Amino acid sequence: MPSMSQQMDSRMLRDAFGAFPTGVVAVAAQVDGRLVGLAASSFTSVSLEPPLVSFSVAKGSTTWPELRRAEHLGVTVLAEDHGALCRQLAGPAQERFTGVAFEITDSGAVMLTEGIAQYDCTVREELEAGDHVIVLLKLHAVVVHSRGQPLIFHRSEFGRLA
Repeated sequence: MPSMSQQMDSRMLRDAFGAFPTGVVAVAAQVDGRLVGLAASSFTSVSLEPPLVSFSVAKGSTTWPELRRAEHLGVTVLAEDHGALCRQLAGPAQERFTGVAFEITDSGAVMLTEGIAQYDCTVREELEAGDHVIVLLKLHAVVVHSRGQPLIFHRSEFGRLA
């Protein structure tokens, strides 16, 4: 077993972080009449009272500065067959919603209709954390669908629950 004191480089950290499987969400909104969104594999529940969730986004993201201006954000838990959709949401901004079924709430939150859960949120707080920003979201409404299993991100690949 390697020594716990060995140097940690970015590749080693990616491998270590990737050993823990996570779900994947789409975070999206309509901003200035345009659809803006991103995929995040760092989504987690935070609190029941008040209802809070969070995700992390790289400080270098060009999408987050636009997305954070939205009145409300839609967070959609992606289903196990959404690997290609997740890659699309991480691709060129002008193609992220091509062929994607979605709904827009009155407040501008964008929910992907084929997700297994949807959250209508507002940004409560942003916390700088190294090369990322932790975004704390307040929940205003949730919808849970009984269909499907979540998309899992593990060791830099998409998978599904066994």
